[in-house]
Amino acid sequence: MSDILILGAGLVGSTLAAALGQHGLSVTVVDPADPATTLAPDYDGRATAVASASHRMLDAIGVSARLAGKGCPIASIRVSDGLEPGALDFVPDRNDGALGVMYENRYLRHALYAAAREAGGVDIRSGRRALTVVRDGSGVTATLDDGSVVQAELLIAAEGRHSPTREAAGINVARWRYEHVAMIATFGHEHPHEHCAYEIFYPAGPFAILPLNDDEHGHRSALVWTVDERDAPAMLKLSDRAWLAEAEKRMGGFLGRLGPLSRRTSYPLGFHHAARITAERLALVGDAAHGIHPIAGQGLNLGFRDVATLVEVLVEGRRLGLDLGDAQLLQRYERWRGFDTFQVALATDTLTRLFGIPGKAASAVRRAGISAVNAIAPLKDRFMAEARGETGDLPRLLRGELV
Repeated sequence: MSDILILGAGLVGSTLAAALGQHGLSVTVVDPADPATTLAPDYDGRATAVASASHRMLDAIGVSARLAGKGCPIASIRVSDGLEPGALDFVPDRNDGALGVMYENRYLRHALYAAAREAGGVDIRSGRRALTVVRDGSGVTATLDDGSVVQAELLIAAEGRHSPTREAAGINVARWRYEHVAMIATFGHEHPHEHCAYEIFYPAGPFAILPLNDDEHGHRSALVWTVDERDAPAMLKLSDRAWLAEAEKRMGGFLGRLGPLSRRTSYPLGFHHAARITAERLALVGDAAHGIHPIAGQGLNLGFRDVATLVEVLVEGRRLGLDLGDAQLLQRYERWRGFDTFQVALATDTLTRLFGIPGKAASAVRRAGISAVNAIAPLKDRFMAEARGETGDLPRLLRGELV
């Protein structure tokens, strides 16, 4: 009998398991993937910005030591409408520290999975699926494909955007496609990035250049390049040299000569938001609950905020002697996360649509808005706080404290 059953051992599921284990709760994690595949160096070529608040949680649960030297601090962010003048620069005060840290996903996967596996009270069942799951007043019972049975007080779905557990629970999801494709790669460049993240907006979508640590070839960055889905097949067929030449045009050549280029990947962009994130003895976290456009780099950080909130709710509930599947505990999680996830989802969707309006008039309006934010210190500070993940009612883990 475990306190909690988690379905999914991705970035969010592993973080949740490690955090719960750190607080003395027993956890069984069931994941169909083979770690030999998901932890392979070439499995996930993406890079992720971990906001400063999220990083404090990783510090608190002992993950940061496993990532030492792997991340590149984000010292500033520059936002512009194409290559037009009037960029918006987010530069924190010297004493405030970095806005976040860029990690290649391969390092995050290794560190979080290892932290979960080594946490006390955590049992990871890799390469296994739950064939049946029964949730009722007495608890959760899952029968796995190897015939074993797992019992717990609460089921947490961390299975990603196509969560079968969410579907089986009958939870409605608002979803739509953006008709855009994100092309992902890492690339070398001649000039240093100075730890600055660039978000250049074009009508087809954002063109984000994200700083990475240097390697034996020199300076490096990650690129998230959004294009119209009709243009994506042709863009992906370009040779590395031609693709980098197109990228250099869109960044204005400020990083100098580009190359070498990593293997390119791509994925279609969409939005989804669950109507509710709890049901009887069930909680959703991460992409099982919400999926947003990568325009502001908040996707994984939203999942980390789910983790921090749910851990606080459950640990405090256990200290009060409550059943972890208690409806009042789950309602507290739902209320705490509901407004934040809706607010971030609405903001990213609005930005996506606003910057996607073509024409000189729309561009002029956007540049005027960027200049206004740049000139109004309190408004600019608010945007920086959002980028750090430091707004709203922060759970203790996001403040760097165990519950």
